[in-house]
Amino acid sequence: MTVPAIADATGNRPARTQLLKALGPGLVTGAADDDPSGIATYSQVGAQFGYGLAWVMLFSYPLMAVTQAISAHIGLVTGRGIAQNIRRHYPRWLLQIVVLLLLVANVANLGADLGAMGAALQMLVGGPVLVYTAGFAVLSLLLEVFLSYQRYAAILKWLTLALFSYVAVVFAVRVPWGEALYDTLVPTLKLDSDHAMALVAVLGTTISPYLFFWQASQEVEEQLRRTVKPLYVTPSGPS
Repeated sequence: MTVPAIADATGNRPARTQLLKALGPGLVTGAADDDPSGIATYSQVGAQFGYGLAWVMLFSYPLMAVTQAISAHIGLVTGRGIAQNIRRHYPRWLLQIVVLLLLVANVANLGADLGAMGAALQMLVGGPVLVYTAGFAVLSLLLEVFLSYQRYAAILKWLTLALFSYVAVVFAVRVPWGEALYDTLVPTLKLDSDHAMALVAVLGTTISPYLFFWQASQEVEEQLRRTVKPLYVTPSGPS
């Protein structure tokens, strides 16, 4: 039996409830970085090099976390997304180039994600990959258009629980922990085309361009939903 959380004598909600409410843009954006195309990239690199590039994780994670934090603060402080801030402070031609590059990167990333989802469904139930890919595209589009931000964000939060499947895999397969830890802590970099391409692929899919824009935009949406003013208007934050 689950006991519902209630407010204390001062009217404040329990810390557990406050923590769950605080999980929002950062959780969703971080989970989105483990997209199907990213998992496919990591799997291919692992199949080709084993644990030889595991050390990249020690460098890519701090870079990703810092980039995500900077993007979040841009949205929180200014109350605008990254594209809007570029438009306000830089020439119009620079904004057009950045948005064009983002569009190309996002279209390619979306295509890879949808294709990977269609291929995964085919492995489970069989059938045509293209039909499944198109179905996922239509479903995603309908959710974006017809659901409110609050409802859609709540769905995305629950979907992040799927990441625990990665933890289950660790316990389901035999991992040579000695080799894995050694290759993670002791970098081995080979200067050849295969390792260079793998390194670029891992860093590119880990620190994806859409993360910057998505994180800042979601922080702005959260402010609008909670009717909170940007920090440049209320430096002390919401009361």
